[in-house]
Amino acid sequence: MDAREFIQVGISAERILVVPPERTVGHFVPGMPMVYATPMMILEMEMASGDAIRGKLQAGWVTVGTEVNVRHLAAALVGATVRTTAKVIAVDRRIIRFEVAAFEGERKLGEGQHARGLINVAKFNERLAAK
Repeated sequence: MDAREFIQVGISAERILVVPPERTVGHFVPGMPMVYATPMMILEMEMASGDAIRGKLQAGWVTVGTEVNVRHLAAALVGATVRTTAKVIAVDRRIIRFEVAAFEGERKLGEGQHARGLINVAKFNERLAAK
């Protein structure tokens, strides 16, 4: 399957999250501040990227994260409303690249790029079972 046949540059999605305590660095690392954790911000960026293209995929196909290049620019407290965006910026045969960002209001919390690889779930699971 060639993603260029059904994924177009410019497709986008966004997610909204109110930061809960269990998404903070202090939840994972005792003694650290209770602010939105970088891995949790990246998780939302990956999920927004998947959301942007999910409806374009044929049955039995999904995308998996293959690359992340993100800068965490500012802290967000528990209770902050964070808007995460993802926009397709390039499409290769099996790789879709995204520009991603996270905001609290107009303040940018993070930015970067993310890539997702197109896979056939059944074939992927067969390869895993053979290991």
